[in-house]
Amino acid sequence: MNKCLISKWRKEEVNYLKRTVENMKEQFPTFQILNEEGKVVNEDAMPDLSDEELKELMYRMVYTRILDQRSIALNRQGRLGFYAPTAGQEASQLGTQFALEKEDFILPGYRDVPQLIWHGLPLYQAFLFSRGHFHGNQFPEGVNALSPQIIIGAQYIQAAGVAMGLKKRNKNAVAITYTGDGGTSQGDFYEGINFAGAYNLPAIFVVQNNRFAISVPVEKQTAAETLAQKAVAAGIEGIQVDGMDVLAVYAATKEARERAVKGEGPTLIETLTYRYGPHTMAGDDPTRYRTEEEDSEWEKKDPLVRFRKFLEEKGLWSEEEENEVIEKAKEEIKEAIKKTDAQPKMKVTELINNMYENLPAHLQEQLEEYEAKESK
Repeated sequence: MNKCLISKWRKEEVNYLKRTVENMKEQFPTFQILNEEGKVVNEDAMPDLSDEELKELMYRMVYTRILDQRSIALNRQGRLGFYAPTAGQEASQLGTQFALEKEDFILPGYRDVPQLIWHGLPLYQAFLFSRGHFHGNQFPEGVNALSPQIIIGAQYIQAAGVAMGLKKRNKNAVAITYTGDGGTSQGDFYEGINFAGAYNLPAIFVVQNNRFAISVPVEKQTAAETLAQKAVAAGIEGIQVDGMDVLAVYAATKEARERAVKGEGPTLIETLTYRYGPHTMAGDDPTRYRTEEEDSEWEKKDPLVRFRKFLEEKGLWSEEEENEVIEKAKEEIKEAIKKTDAQPKMKVTELINNMYENLPAHLQEQLEEYEAKESK
């Protein structure tokens, strides 16, 4: 072949590939219903929610913001163990959960305790989970969920497995799972969505893009313009949503669920959101990798402020109602932590016996040693 023709072909190929990458972002525009001022900018996409349901959404977001504040305080007092702050991500977390049915399964990451609580997990057990107490993982009958996953991305594989089970049993339900932007860099992430796509499973994969994988900005994690576009490689639907807009998050999740139970396969939902606090309370200092300007810019998009403006304009919300929710949340949290404190402390012997049915020899020795210590 003529060298000039080969050179021309290569240039055209390179230009085509470049256009493919550049055009990818255009294929995943950010879905939004409420803008930062609480104004409806996409009337056609407005979900069919009653006034009471809209108020319930706001109730849950306000309650969860107070829960986050109190949990941080309890952690600093040494009364909670591991805790990952949630402020800023309420629309992403609760908008997705609100679109679920009771029979749906939640497979959360470690920041997704609010979804479990609103799915039926008693608050005191959420506190016990934070303390590492085994009863915090003994979910009540009818609470379809697994304990928060600590291994980054592992819940995506679990969700694919649960979704496979739901499909084989002909259940009218979905498995929904969550990870952050950092989780999409893990192999488990792709394995999960690829398996779900290959078997056309009823699963919803939520990527809560809060801009930082602990301290690593999303721009340094991937060259992809969006995280939603990673769905393409798995052959599943993908959508990018304004994660500070609870109505958009709800609408996207509702549609994803409807598709899934109709046998139309899984969906990857990227929610653009932000965590106001540290990654966890285990020593992370966000001022080392985020600027005040960046924090201020995202605070203007606050999901509670935005939704509050929308409801107030409709005459559905007031400062008095919000204060009632705040006081109720504080009281219920106080009672829950009392119940948590009243729970018998775990013993080493319980830990050993919970982990093994048949003990190896070295643990049998340790068990006998601790049985003697605990009997004194």
